[in-house]
Amino acid sequence: MILSELQQFLTQHKKASLADMQLHFRMDGDALRGMLSKLIRKGRVRKMADGKKCGGCHSCEPEAIEFYEWVC
Repeated sequence: MILSELQQFLTQHKKASLADMQLHFRMDGDALRGMLSKLIRKGRVRKMADGKKCGGCHSCEPEAIEFYEWVC
């Protein structure tokens, strides 16, 4: 996957969790974070404030509550 595909995904969805992007692109979260950090530095994407777990079952993976938003 190239950076432009990730950019296109976020322009279409406006915001997405890291888990959703992992499923869509079939990529490791760390690899996606690297590409997302490039888009953040360019001012096109922002990482949203850390989500909070509900406090119930504790079964949510951290990637499920890590969100990124398209800002351009």
